[in-house]
Amino acid sequence: MGHRFQGTLIVMPAFNEQESVGDVVREVYEKLPGVACLVVDDGSRDDTVAQARAAGAAVASLPFNLGVGGAMRVGFKYALEHGYRNVVQIDADGQHNPEDAARLIDQLDRSDLVVGARFAGEGDYAVRGPRRWAMVVLASLLSKTAKTELSDATSGFRASGPRAVRLFAEHYPAEYLGDTVESLVIAARANCSISQVPVAMRPRAGGVPSHNPVKAAVFLARVGIAVAFAFLRPRVALTREATS
Repeated sequence: MGHRFQGTLIVMPAFNEQESVGDVVREVYEKLPGVACLVVDDGSRDDTVAQARAAGAAVASLPFNLGVGGAMRVGFKYALEHGYRNVVQIDADGQHNPEDAARLIDQLDRSDLVVGARFAGEGDYAVRGPRRWAMVVLASLLSKTAKTELSDATSGFRASGPRAVRLFAEHYPAEYLGDTVESLVIAARANCSISQVPVAMRPRAGGVPSHNPVKAAVFLARVGIAVAFAFLRPRVALTREATS
C-alpha cells in the first residue's frame, strides 16, 4: 500500500502548535504510509519544533511568523528541490483528517489541484454571518474562473500535483487569504485543472483558532482586496512538462 502515496510530501504549517503537532504527524504516517512529512515552523515560540521532530517529521524553521502562505511556499520549494511529485497541505491542529487526504491524493490522477471542500455534503462544519456570505460569493466567482464547481474557496486542505507544485514553488502568494483565494485564481489562470472532494472537519486538537468573531466584520473587505489582487496579477504561463 505504501507505493500509493510515495512521492507525496505532506506540508504542515505550524505556529505554536506544540499541543497537537506531534500527534498529527504520527497520524499522517499511520494513515498515509509512504508519504514524507515536512513541518514548517512559522516562527513558533513554544515547543512545536521539538514535538514535530520527535514524531519523525522533517522541520523547516522560519525566523519569524510569515503566515500560512509564506510557510507553504517554503514547502513547495522543498518539494521541488527534493523530487516530490505531490504536495498536500494538512493543518497542524488536527482539524484535517489524513484519511480524507488519501482521497485528495487519488484525485490528482485527474486534476492538477484538488480542494478539500467543507461545504460539499460531508460533516457538519458551518460558518455564519459575513464570513459565510463572502464564501458563497467567492465560490460562485471562482467556480466561473476555474470552470468547475468549487463550494469552498477558502479551504486550506488541498493536494497539488506536479504542475501545481512547480507553479506554486515560484508564485504562491503570502498575503492574507492569498494561500486560499488568490492561489486558486493563479492556478486557474495558469490552466491548471481544479476539482474538489468533500471532507469533514474535526475539532481542533490544541492551540487557539487563528480567527475570532471580532475579525469577522472585516472579513468581507479583506476578501474583496484578495480577489482584486488575484485578478491584477499577470497570468503565469505553465507548460505540461515535468508531469510524469
